Amino acid sequence: MAQHVRDIMTAAPVTVGPHTSVAEVARVMRDRDLGAVLVTDGDRLRGLVTDRDLVVRSVAQGVDTEETTVADACSDDLVTVGPDDDLDHAVRLMREHAVRRVPVVESGRPVGVVTLGDLAMERDPESALGDISVARPNT
Repeated sequence: MAQHVRDIMTAAPVTVGPHTSVAEVARVMRDRDLGAVLVTDGDRLRGLVTDRDLVVRSVAQGVDTEETTVADACSDDLVTVGPDDDLDHAVRLMREHAVRRVPVVESGRPVGVVTLGDLAMERDPESALGDISVARPNT
């Protein structure tokens, strides 16, 4: 029996609006222990921003992170899956597009995120990636 994305996705993803400052997004990531958040305009998915995006597209460019919006730092050419898609489809998309996180969208609205770590835990929880995915960072 094929598994579906909804079986392993992180539901109720954290979202921010496109006019949220890069600094505020970084604080949300820090406070909620996240590596990525979805950027939404109303209830529609507009982009995905990772901690790496914030560093490479904002901090390393020397911009004022309190004034620069996440719309300038997020990826907006997204690969998405639906909650009823097979996990194998999600894996193929991640490989094909070399991405680690894929927003889960239903009727144009984000309902979750499926990550490489989620897939590792589902497919091989004893793997190094599976172990790392469930480990809590030492802070």
